[in-house]
This record gives sequence, C-alpha cells and structure tokens, in this order.
Amino acid sequence: MTWQPYLISLGAGLGIGVIYGLIAVRSPAPPIIALLGLLGMLAGEAAVQWIRGHSDAVSQALHLKSFAVTKADQVTEPSKTEPL
Repeated sequence: MTWQPYLISLGAGLGIGVIYGLIAVRSPAPPIIALLGLLGMLAGEAAVQWIRGHSDAVSQALHLKSFAVTKADQVTEPSKTEPL
C-alpha cells in the first residue's frame, strides 16, 4: 500500500483550506461531531479487520481465562486489632 494518494489528498485539502481562510469563506465541510463519527466508523472497521486477522490470539485470550474461585470456608477473617 502506498501513501502517495493520501499525502496528495491531505496536501490538496490543506491548500483549499488556506485559500478558504484567505478569502474568509466558510468551508462546506461537516461539523466536527460528524467527522468524529466518521473517525469512529473507520476505527471500528479497522478493529474488525485486525480481529479477523488475529483470530487465534483473540480466541486464546477469551477462552483461556481462568478465574480463581474460593470456597466460603477458605476465606479468612481480617485480624481484629484494638483501637488506639
């Protein structure tokens, strides 16, 4: 995968943003909350792709967990100390 198209797109966007700033025109870009939503969508999509590629590691992490279980008679009472 090459980064050249992404860098060109970023450069073009920065250039247009500078032009809009110089002529004091409001950009037609969506508000920041919409952009954060899009970022979340991309992050979620990337997470699913990562999990699919590492399914063995995920399954081991989920299935090999062990939880310590203690019986009620094994629990010790805290030692009682006299107040100062």
